[in-house]
Amino acid sequence: MRLLVSVRNAAEAAAAVAGGADIVDAKEPSNGALGQVSAAVLASIASAVAGAAPVSAALGEISRDDIAGGADAATRAHAAFVKVGFAGMRGRLDAAAGLLAAAAVNTSAADLVLVAYADYQKIEAPSPDEVIALADRSGAAGVLLDTCDKDGPRLTTLMTSDSLRAFVARARAAGRLVAVAGRLTIEDLENVHDAGAEIAGVRGAACENGRNGVVSESRVRALRRALRRD
Repeated sequence: MRLLVSVRNAAEAAAAVAGGADIVDAKEPSNGALGQVSAAVLASIASAVAGAAPVSAALGEISRDDIAGGADAATRAHAAFVKVGFAGMRGRLDAAAGLLAAAAVNTSAADLVLVAYADYQKIEAPSPDEVIALADRSGAAGVLLDTCDKDGPRLTTLMTSDSLRAFVARARAAGRLVAVAGRLTIEDLENVHDAGAEIAGVRGAACENGRNGVVSESRVRALRRALRRD
């Protein structure tokens, strides 16, 4: 299983790479669960990574963010993955599919990853199973199961091991790459691995002083050691 570390700038990207991150994810945590960084910051992150790991980019929520602009910046930065969320789109799968098509996210060189939220009811998002169905409709390469409220419960609190394993199995049976995040701690990594996910994503666990702190090379290294490779 690969370790994804979310970073907000080039210095954090360098620390993530030095600590052994398998994927470096560009995200501004003060802008929400999938907060976009600016095009200039994304370019600087990609430059700091310098090909040592794939770069992914959070594009935000399709109901309110500039997904098309973010996708264009990700293409220019040669990002390997882009992530799109669906907060506020509950009961509007057709509209969500139309917005994805209009944004032309799937025409970029980056693989499209759709984000399902374990706390979907709280933020009026489609259910995780509906996001898997939307991934089928849109031809997305993968799905990420995450939490939207970063002050709320961890994903492993919201979902039992069995329900997490079942979600991963359904998504993989549909041919999707599966990532899991959501305030994961170093102690959660074994459960995520055992559920069958291919990527574990972290931010707060990699930072000194939590999610809004600074990514630490030593913390990333400890997470990397704790994560079993397949």
